[in-house]
Amino acid sequence: MNGKTDIIVVGTGASGLFYALNIPQTKEILMITKTTVDESDSYLAQGGICVLRDEDDYDSFFEDTLKAGHYENDRASVDVMIRSSPEIITDLIDLGVEFEKKNGELAYTREGAHSRARILYHEDLTGKEITSKLLAQVKQRPNITIIENMVMVDLICQDNCCTGVVASDGAGVIHLYYSDYVVLATGGLGGLFHSSTNLAHLTGDAIAIALKHQIELENISYIQIHPTTLYSQKPGRRFLISESVRGEGAVLYNRKMQRFVDELLPRDLLTKAIHKQMEQDESDFVWLSMQDMGSDVITHRFPNIFKHCLEEGYDITRECIPVTPAQHYFMGGIKVDLDSRTSMAHLYAIGEISCNRVHGANRLASNSLLESLVFAKRAAKDTHVHYEINEVYQPTLNLDNYLDLEQLRADYKTIILDEIERSKVIERIDKA
Repeated sequence: MNGKTDIIVVGTGASGLFYALNIPQTKEILMITKTTVDESDSYLAQGGICVLRDEDDYDSFFEDTLKAGHYENDRASVDVMIRSSPEIITDLIDLGVEFEKKNGELAYTREGAHSRARILYHEDLTGKEITSKLLAQVKQRPNITIIENMVMVDLICQDNCCTGVVASDGAGVIHLYYSDYVVLATGGLGGLFHSSTNLAHLTGDAIAIALKHQIELENISYIQIHPTTLYSQKPGRRFLISESVRGEGAVLYNRKMQRFVDELLPRDLLTKAIHKQMEQDESDFVWLSMQDMGSDVITHRFPNIFKHCLEEGYDITRECIPVTPAQHYFMGGIKVDLDSRTSMAHLYAIGEISCNRVHGANRLASNSLLESLVFAKRAAKDTHVHYEINEVYQPTLNLDNYLDLEQLRADYKTIILDEIERSKVIERIDKA
């Protein structure tokens, strides 16, 4: 099947949906997603979304973000993200997103490496609340079409200009979709790792495709490990124990039930401390206790974590749970500017697959949802302001190259992991 539309968005997470909602309804948008619309990591985000509460908080918010990122952040990106945050929160509330309130006012919480409570939340399901409300709005737009179980296997490009997407459906049929613009919102790459909080199908295919077409990448080896996921000997995705629980007072214990670390350290530093303690204890996990919060706070503030742990045999109102670090987030990705433009014409990248260096070498807690929405909206504005029609052409493509999807996935995985290792070597040389 061949088709032509105005804009193709690959991915239906928060960034892709928000981009689509910020494009004028006069433009036809095709959204394709690898599995179903509700299977994105945006749905899994537990903690919350940061916001600049007032001008007095700007300097500390800026410094917290840079400090967590080891000062490798792009300062212009950080400034744009922070300054844009109140507008984004207003947009979300207007779209029906509900945040926790106390006495009729928005409630704020604090997480690791934040010097102040500046995080809005919805129970421990903030990502689901935001993404589901965005999806509901998208489904009401007659100009937006969503196709599920449609896997992007390549970009259609000529002379460093993107004019469409090659995709494979559930039956292995190859589809060529042409457009004026393509927006990559494909998420992270946790599916490449044995232990990750990400959904298994998020394998960073867009990175391999970008390498194929010589699209610039950035910080490709910057991969974040989350310090606290529920320990399990079962295979598959690791269940995240949100940083918010430590922000609300949860503590970590070693095998002797002694506290061994400041629980609100930046994620990478806390992960190192936990790994060191696990080695000393000769254990695969450390203990996390939430009991001092009280059962009412736990069940109201963290109902999803409470429910899941109960299903795994742990009553977090009464007992500690075993936690261990796991891959969580990708700070690197396809290099973009402040308007999410890539090095290829008519191609944008937003969300976790993009890299504007806002997070530096380590992401500050609850900046991911904010970053993805801020720069998705900027990408939409840039698309609208500078809109140019792409002349559709029929490229010479050997479609047989895309028929063996499993082999293609294996090839892409090898390409990505090799590039990550290559980047690590270059990074070590640069720092020598």
